Amino acid sequence: MRYNAFAMARKKAPEDLSVEELRRLLVEKRRGARKERLEHYRRTGRVVAVAPDFPDLGDKSAPVVETPEETGAQPEVPVTKRRKVMDRILLAVEVLAVIGLVAVIVNGLGLLRDLNQEVASALNPETVTPTPLVMAVVLPSGHTPPDAQGNTAPNESEIPEHLRPMLQSLANLPIPTPAPDQAIRIQIPSINIDAPVVQGDGWEQLKKGVAQHIGSSDPGQDGNVVLSAHNDVYGELFRFLDKLQPGDQVVLYTQQRQYTYIVDRTVLVEPTAVEVMASTGGPTVTLISCYPYLVDKQRIVVFARLQN
Repeated sequence: MRYNAFAMARKKAPEDLSVEELRRLLVEKRRGARKERLEHYRRTGRVVAVAPDFPDLGDKSAPVVETPEETGAQPEVPVTKRRKVMDRILLAVEVLAVIGLVAVIVNGLGLLRDLNQEVASALNPETVTPTPLVMAVVLPSGHTPPDAQGNTAPNESEIPEHLRPMLQSLANLPIPTPAPDQAIRIQIPSINIDAPVVQGDGWEQLKKGVAQHIGSSDPGQDGNVVLSAHNDVYGELFRFLDKLQPGDQVVLYTQQRQYTYIVDRTVLVEPTAVEVMASTGGPTVTLISCYPYLVDKQRIVVFARLQN
């Protein structure tokens, strides 16, 4: 009976319908549209909150329920367990990628630092640190006076008996590796000296030229450059040290430059006065030789300071 009434209402022209008939036609139209949307949601796998079916058309107080699309709300999409797992895997991959990038950057910075240090080392060779001054048991250049044939030997009698066990250990000190800052030549214009400088002041080194004591400072540096030579054998290089006067020049050469020292004073000491070889606060040079000529019981020591 009710269906026939709807059918008859549809056949009427809109202006001939009553308000109640128009209302019923509208509800019927919305119901059909709603069923089509629900069927579409089921086919696509979406879930929507389903409101109770439209009320009886005869119930005028029942509200008309609208679907999410009618209200403008987005349908709720379910989050499956598989999708959660995939999301976690993707998050873990992203975290590992960030950690890897940070590790690459840190490693690259370390390699760059090492490379810079190697380049700096190549451009600035490490400065050779002088060996600490080894105090001798007696002053260098000591020897017996030459005989008629010019023969001589180290004078062991001037070494105190309790210090003689040290003599062998001091004689075996290694000769320093050649370096640009080491003295290679000495000139003393006032007594016509121009001679090579060798490292070490053992018996064999003193045959070759003016000998620098191992561990003494290099020319131009703070400290004491200790040089010695014979006065009456092997070239008699330091025969005339006693002729030097305050103000005379002593010029030392390295591979890079020359240094001029000015004579300060001259003293005569016993062979055991090794304190004259001690390091000094400022740059100085100490020249040592046996004395007197052909007697060789003492040492003549000349001190000079670097010219400012």
